[in-house]
Amino acid sequence: MDKLANSPFKAYDIRGRIPDQLNADRARRIGLAYAEVVRPHGPIAIGRDIRQSSEEIAGAVAEGLNAAGVETRDIGLCGTEVVYHAASLSGMGGGIMVTASHNPADYNGMKMVREQAIPISADTGLAEIEAQVVRSSRAGRGIIAGRHRPLSVFDDYVARVRSLVDIAALKPLKLVVNAGNGCAGPAFDAIAEGLPLEVIRLNHQPDGGFPNGVPNPLLPENRSVTAQAVIEHGADFAVAWDGDYDRCFFFDHQGRFIEGYYLVGLFAVQLLEKHPGEAIILDPRLTWNTLEEVARAGGRALINKSGHAFIKERMRAENALYGGEMSAHHYFRDFAYCDSGMIPWLLVAERVSVSGRSLAELVDERIEAFPCSGEINFEVEEDPAAVMDRIVEQFSADKPRLDRTDGISLEFPRWRFNLRASNTEPVIRLNVETRADRALLDEKTELLGRLIRNPNG
Repeated sequence: MDKLANSPFKAYDIRGRIPDQLNADRARRIGLAYAEVVRPHGPIAIGRDIRQSSEEIAGAVAEGLNAAGVETRDIGLCGTEVVYHAASLSGMGGGIMVTASHNPADYNGMKMVREQAIPISADTGLAEIEAQVVRSSRAGRGIIAGRHRPLSVFDDYVARVRSLVDIAALKPLKLVVNAGNGCAGPAFDAIAEGLPLEVIRLNHQPDGGFPNGVPNPLLPENRSVTAQAVIEHGADFAVAWDGDYDRCFFFDHQGRFIEGYYLVGLFAVQLLEKHPGEAIILDPRLTWNTLEEVARAGGRALINKSGHAFIKERMRAENALYGGEMSAHHYFRDFAYCDSGMIPWLLVAERVSVSGRSLAELVDERIEAFPCSGEINFEVEEDPAAVMDRIVEQFSADKPRLDRTDGISLEFPRWRFNLRASNTEPVIRLNVETRADRALLDEKTELLGRLIRNPNG
């Protein structure tokens, strides 16, 4: 398959530096290539994040699509899930979100879907789009055969999100929300309007200059301002988002960051109470807590390869109720099987309101039952596949259960781990969990780190 020089094409999306990896000319060619490969039978919704280059890139990709005769609809400044919502509507042909999510400020990119918000990844059209860009001699200028018109979908999106929880059950709560100067602020405000919430807003105004740093709550150094605000204001819990708010992160009333892993089990149980017996999809990085929670709630837990395209494909095949990844992606059947960073905070608010328990109380027992390392990234000089093969050999005498759904998962009676190469960064990622044994967790996490860095252990 043809590859661009200095290519911004990744496994699930397009993401690269401005202007050497992505610029207006490449964006026009990408629009043309999308039209050629996808051949949509309806307009393409185009949204954009707050980055300073996003408006130009969004306009250019629309020009490319229009030059190919494809109608486009401008839905303006929004989060990725608003594009998913628009693309899932009857008569729409797909969607393109211009965003680089949590990448540095000088990056931009695109997330692409077909009709019904079906994702386009390297295995389902993205590689062909890149090859078409390489072959294209046009840049999308000249005769424009399609039209680019505004489309207002935001109010319908807000109503759809609110419909997925019992709004009437919400009780007065105090929340801290940190939008990181990304796009989440306006969406949160619209969804929260009229709800019994007292809200402390941090970095709420969208600002493509990212004056408080690029929004990425996965980085521990980015969490302290949110954690401190929870304690200072005596909030019930806090929510923070990445730039395009397709991921959300939670802090309890003590300012403690809650690993996304435990939210997966919490949401699975909450949704299964209303829809018993349904399928739940989870990724293989951390599994024991979710498997136990889903079994206890009477659902069917199915482990699937990590990554939004793979999770969504499996959810559609199984008609799954919910899918969750420990990386803070949460997918909902009633939201076109897509991930949302807004539905989860409403679910937590509903759960806290109905149960009368704090977020900490809802997850403490599960954290103790299955403590985890959180995801640890390693830069390695070896080929990732060679590292994984070496690690399997290191533990072969212990005869663990080996699963290769995504990287390697080795399971022992009291602990397990997953090691996989990233699809988006040049790193190898480790996750470790145990059965109620923090000392063992620390011991095995340290051992694995040493083995990954040093071939001789």
